[in-house]
Amino acid sequence: MENSTVNTLGIILLVAVCLVILRLKYISSGEHVFYRTHTRDRFCFPELISFVKHEIHELSRNPVNEWGMSEDAWMRKVKIRAELRQALRGCTSGDQQDKQYVKSYIRDLLMKGYGITEENIGRIIPFQDRERLTARDRFDIVLYLYELRHGCMALSALIEDYGLDQHKELSGEEEAGTGIYEINSDDVDMVFYREYRLLSFTEKLDLVVQRVYQMYKGFSVIDTIREQNIDGVSGGVSGIPGNSSIWQQMEEPGETGGQEIALDQDGRELSRSWDSVWIFYKGKSLRLSFLSFGSEAELKRVCQNIYKFNLPGQLSEANGFKVNEMKDGSRVVVVRPPFAETWAFFIRKFDVKSAVLEGLIQGRNAGLPVMLLKYLMKGSRITSITGSQGSGKTTLLMAMVKHIYPSYTLRVQEMSFELHLRRLYSARNILTFRETEYVSGQAGLDLQKKTDGTVNILGEVATDEVAAWMVQMAQVASLFTLFTHHAKTFRDLIESLRNSLLKVGMFRDEKIAEQQVASVIDFDIHLCKDPSGNRYIERITECYRLDEGYRERVIVEYRNGAYVPVEPVSSRSVNEMIRDMTPGDAANFEKFLGVNWREAIGA
Repeated sequence: MENSTVNTLGIILLVAVCLVILRLKYISSGEHVFYRTHTRDRFCFPELISFVKHEIHELSRNPVNEWGMSEDAWMRKVKIRAELRQALRGCTSGDQQDKQYVKSYIRDLLMKGYGITEENIGRIIPFQDRERLTARDRFDIVLYLYELRHGCMALSALIEDYGLDQHKELSGEEEAGTGIYEINSDDVDMVFYREYRLLSFTEKLDLVVQRVYQMYKGFSVIDTIREQNIDGVSGGVSGIPGNSSIWQQMEEPGETGGQEIALDQDGRELSRSWDSVWIFYKGKSLRLSFLSFGSEAELKRVCQNIYKFNLPGQLSEANGFKVNEMKDGSRVVVVRPPFAETWAFFIRKFDVKSAVLEGLIQGRNAGLPVMLLKYLMKGSRITSITGSQGSGKTTLLMAMVKHIYPSYTLRVQEMSFELHLRRLYSARNILTFRETEYVSGQAGLDLQKKTDGTVNILGEVATDEVAAWMVQMAQVASLFTLFTHHAKTFRDLIESLRNSLLKVGMFRDEKIAEQQVASVIDFDIHLCKDPSGNRYIERITECYRLDEGYRERVIVEYRNGAYVPVEPVSSRSVNEMIRDMTPGDAANFEKFLGVNWREAIGA
């Protein structure tokens, strides 16, 4: 009896060992075909994603016993696993190399492990039947074809070629003349039928791999859009929040499969917060109404991952927002409930390559403001750049720095790294600081006094403390200062800074505080954006100081599409600017003034 029991246990143990060995060989071969017993279609994206998640987890986990493997082969396996882990972490931060590395793994897994071929790939996306393609499918195909020709300029080229950024009038009972900027499914259909061509198997596989990646490790429907050369992209900023009391269940589940929907007072379905995808293009906010994250969980996943570059801390109920940058320099802001009514994100991209004054300032006689801004930098003028969000303040500041004398050292303070001046001017002495969870903006500004800075640059004067420090810094801490502010007029700028000095307790008398502000600001450049998204410099103003105050002196103004000279630069400013210029620049500056403001010298 005992022998029989022992034999039975031995057989069971032997069978278990054989199964383990077969399993290890099965996984390591990389040639197995993955089949599951599911009621769902095997060739659907949830199944593909589930397979990829499982296999990449197996590939990236700690090495198991690799029986019969040489030391060199084992070390190669270890290295490959380490590279894969690194790529899986880096791809969620906007690192293109890591993204391509992960996508190459997904491609191999789908072909060798899942058995995707030219014969069955149409079961995933119906490439062979154009009528069955969704608006999202069609947009992905068109954008992919444009990327083959235009790279990161694909979306811009697509919008320009078909005028997709044109104003759309609202139908129904809306007020005449109102409307929105939107790219809808009809626009996508129109472009698709003009641009579509037969795709090769490699091209089809590229599209499937990208779709799997963006739903697994990428940023869902905005993954490719985010990489395009546009001004920005946001999500979760429109539609009914998921926890809104307006939600109601359809009485007939058959119409929507039991899905909860929101209806307006006329019974029309309302969009939800996860149906919200917007891009910022040439100063316009365009809604991509044909795109959706599909669920609140997917929008939440994107928000929880998109800000993680360089480990900025955890987004939580107690800390309901995060401001950070991505690997490519994009600024990302993420908010969540209960601080915000929905999960949402905002990505702003800054086109460093186009940060040139001549390219940014357009219109008749644009050479006038271009040359004046150059001389303001060479003449070491304390200059503010004001305007609303999206008017181009940061990009203009980037371009103006080029004309500061290269021998000057620059110290920059920002809330998040946006200017990236060392990318533009890598040979210059530039150091940028930013606020962190442990180092306040005020502490960073205090430190700048001890870093040998000739020029101080503030990415944005947004708090009373920073405004007060900026006034002090402009007086004594540097040769001159540049900063941006959201003031609507020059008067608003002065009053805002004055109020900040009063709030922090530097002054008690309103008039004295205002005189103090006026004594440190030399010029203001005010930017505007019209309803069509066109950006321009509305005016360049000098702060003309008087014994008991100041006067706004408009030097250049934008009128009817052209820049015109108005009042001349004051003699005080002219003399101070010439003093800080090289002899050659000083001579050219005087000629420039003589041509445009004949009475400027000595005015």
